[in-house]
Amino acid sequence: MSLLGLLRHMTFVEQIWFDARFAGNDVTEYYKQPDNRDADWTELDSATLDQVVTNFEHACETSDELARGHDLDEMARLPGVNREPVDLRWICIHMIEEYARHCGHADIIRELIDDTTGY
Repeated sequence: MSLLGLLRHMTFVEQIWFDARFAGNDVTEYYKQPDNRDADWTELDSATLDQVVTNFEHACETSDELARGHDLDEMARLPGVNREPVDLRWICIHMIEEYARHCGHADIIRELIDDTTGY
């Protein structure tokens, strides 16, 4: 696990939940590969740091644009996990969970580096 892998993974999560599931768009994932669905975590040399940051920012901007002006009760065009229908509210809450979980991972990495714990 690395901070770069976390950023690449969160780019994927933004793409999948807003662009693919909510909007129903055909998304070209930046990092996943057909034979390696963990490439966002493992193939860290496939893009420069600047490109990873640009991809993340673009994915977030796209998510914002796709959600803007929509009611939270609006259903996603594609089902969520376990083929269950989800609405925009569910997606937003799920994204909060994803960011909280992975920010916790980033904090663990930081603690391993500087040996300082949070309050």
